[in-house]
Amino acid sequence: MIDRRVLYAAAFLRALATGMIGVLLGVYLGKLQLGSAVSGLVIGAGLAGVAAAALLATLAGDRLGPKRFLISLGLLSAAGGALFALTKEPAFMAGAAFLGMVNGMGRDRGAALILEQALLPATTTDAERTRVFAVYNILQDAGHALGALMATLPTHLERLEVARPFQVSILVYAGIMAAPALLYLPLTVAPRAVVKTPVTPESRRILWKICPLFAMDSLGGGFLTSALLAYFVAARFGVAQASLGPLFFGARALNAASHVGAAWLAKRIGLVNTMVFTHIPSSLLLLTVPFAPTFWVAAVLFLLREGLVEMDVPTRQSYVMAVVRPEERTFASGVTNLVRVGAWAVAPGFAGFFIRTVTQAAPIFIGAGLKIVYDLALYAAFRRLKPPEERSVS
Repeated sequence: MIDRRVLYAAAFLRALATGMIGVLLGVYLGKLQLGSAVSGLVIGAGLAGVAAAALLATLAGDRLGPKRFLISLGLLSAAGGALFALTKEPAFMAGAAFLGMVNGMGRDRGAALILEQALLPATTTDAERTRVFAVYNILQDAGHALGALMATLPTHLERLEVARPFQVSILVYAGIMAAPALLYLPLTVAPRAVVKTPVTPESRRILWKICPLFAMDSLGGGFLTSALLAYFVAARFGVAQASLGPLFFGARALNAASHVGAAWLAKRIGLVNTMVFTHIPSSLLLLTVPFAPTFWVAAVLFLLREGLVEMDVPTRQSYVMAVVRPEERTFASGVTNLVRVGAWAVAPGFAGFFIRTVTQAAPIFIGAGLKIVYDLALYAAFRRLKPPEERSVS
């Protein structure tokens, strides 16, 4: 129980900091007038650091020790964030962003997430595993949302006549990133046995089948980012930013609530069924949005979709951790997260192309279509592979 509370608290604080820097980073670089090319390189350096750490955690997290690795990640993130705040030289900023894994995505997708997901199943029973992942995701969603609100800190500091408000705000971000390193100290996780082969042949076959499917799902999600959906709604219905803010706040609130619903439903119909039978209706609802006659009809359809679309997140995480051996969880968590992040990052560029050359609604049709194909393929491939708690019931 102590380990679970530690992982919950660390995930919330890291999401808080990530949500904050995701908004603050672009504004700060714009204030420095570095130019779009240089700003892009600095942001890219931070994401490259995130990817490098995630790859290292996947391949060597167990060998180096999950607890030691997590503490090191927290300290490096804090050090890199502090260095980033204290320099205005682009080359040094890029280096600090890489060292500190400064995440401009605004959502936690890094090495710590990989290791925490691998550790969480050991803190509970098979029957309660999905509920534990649901709470974990709720705390992350709350952290991301509150972190985005914290990005207004420079404005408040300016009113208080604090010198260098942006640098001070980034130092606050660095301080928050340091906090998980202290929280991890009481972790009692036992070192896992290090084997020469990262996964058994059975688990390797599972991952070879599931990773391309997850990549397809994430590719579809990349066509449906909040930025692209907000762009479409504003262009299609001519609504102001003041209306978009409450709409997407409501969407995030429904996302968080749906995690609890997913855990409840999974106990009754199974993990794979929950993933598929909530995801397909969410995609069908999204396909109706471009045909809505008014903004308010579109908003209702969109919010109904948001109440279903994230129900596959805790169930997906729980399922992957359940169908591999305990000593393989870090590797499985790492590769499934890496393929998702890679596919997610590719799609927005293509989405912009299709908006210019086809129609503004093209990303919605492509993204929802890819997700429906993914759901059908996932059900066909994995409906018979049950996690332990479902095998025991059967």
